[in-house]
Amino acid sequence: MQQLVVIKGAGDIASGIAHRLFRSGFRVIMTELPQPTVIRRTAAFAQAVFNDRVTVEGVEAVTVELADALTTVEQGRIAVVIDPQGLAVSHLRPWAVVDAILAKKNTGTSIADAAVVIGVGPGFTAGRDVHLVVETMRGHYLGKVIEHGPALPNTGEPGEIAGHTTRRILRAPCRGLFTAAGAIADVVSAGDIVGYVDKEPVTAEISGVLRGLLQEGLAVEAGMKIGDIDPRSVPEHCFSISDKARAIGGGVLEGLLYRAGQIARRDNGKWEVDL
Repeated sequence: MQQLVVIKGAGDIASGIAHRLFRSGFRVIMTELPQPTVIRRTAAFAQAVFNDRVTVEGVEAVTVELADALTTVEQGRIAVVIDPQGLAVSHLRPWAVVDAILAKKNTGTSIADAAVVIGVGPGFTAGRDVHLVVETMRGHYLGKVIEHGPALPNTGEPGEIAGHTTRRILRAPCRGLFTAAGAIADVVSAGDIVGYVDKEPVTAEISGVLRGLLQEGLAVEAGMKIGDIDPRSVPEHCFSISDKARAIGGGVLEGLLYRAGQIARRDNGKWEVDL
């Protein structure tokens, strides 16, 4: 039987991980909140929470009840479970847990949760609360599997794309309900209004393609990230997994196989990945 992996979170980075693991033969169940605040919705399995199902690069995910998750993955799909209380891990007892919430802190993952527990990004310490950590910082170490210690600390500044960092991020000007005035993959110019929070406009600071935009109708807080402009201006990129997500997904896949080898050597047996 293929090994079961529970991935906490179903945003674009978690989806890049899920896609790579699914195509490598793992059974994948993802957990999400009832109203995910995912920006890159056209490349994230979290969108299944709003649409019931979604396909990213040929892989389908469907939103199901926890009790139906195993049946769904046996049918050859990724299962997305709305699980704000974090019950999936204890209920399903998976072979591996990947915490890809990207909260910049550990929100409850334990090294005792599964045979393989991987933390993605800052907030975890390999060898203490997880077995391995995968680096998420853009640059030389992106996707590196860390056996001891934490990932690089969060800088609070988004990664550079075509010379732009903070100005490519769209943020809520105030507290309220978000309404879209554009759609993902739209070409925008600096000064264009791409949405509103209540009656306050959200304006693009740079020109490019609207790569990500929050689900319409969600409540937001002032300063919250609600969109992302890609200055490279390639609309097709909006519907595919990013280079960063692929690199991190590769790191998680390496980590799973590396940990499987450690377990096999410890137990003087064969590898138990069984794909």
